[in-house]
Amino acid sequence: MTDPSTSLDRLHDLALPAEVPWWPLAPGWYVVASILLLLVIIVLIRLWKRWRANAYRRAALRELAAAPDTTAIAAILRRTALAIAPRSLVSEKSGNAWVDWLAAQCRDTMPGEVRAQLTLGIYARPGIDGDFAALRAYAGRWVKHHRVSPG
Repeated sequence: MTDPSTSLDRLHDLALPAEVPWWPLAPGWYVVASILLLLVIIVLIRLWKRWRANAYRRAALRELAAAPDTTAIAAILRRTALAIAPRSLVSEKSGNAWVDWLAAQCRDTMPGEVRAQLTLGIYARPGIDGDFAALRAYAGRWVKHHRVSPG
């Protein structure tokens, strides 16, 4: 009746192959890892260059925090401008032309009080400035956010 060679009792489990190890990786993964490493290095170099390029901003902000009067703040703004623009462009500007150039380099609008302090307040005797908190705040924003346009 039943053939013993086809009996279910004689069935065995399937023989599975050995698991594939994680290491060593396939050659494609070495290429992917190399590209990722190269991208990380490029990003780090760009961040480092940007950090180095903005050293003048950090120095200006430190000096600005300790500036005692309007004249000192105006000098800090002038030195910061000399760090980003040609000396001939910055040195030829004074009075309203200087203030207009400063205002053109920053997206924040310059308040009238700050404009007056930068044009006339720098000629006052030190200590007579009165309140220059608005000037200090605008100078801080200018140092952080200025952009140089040609000419």
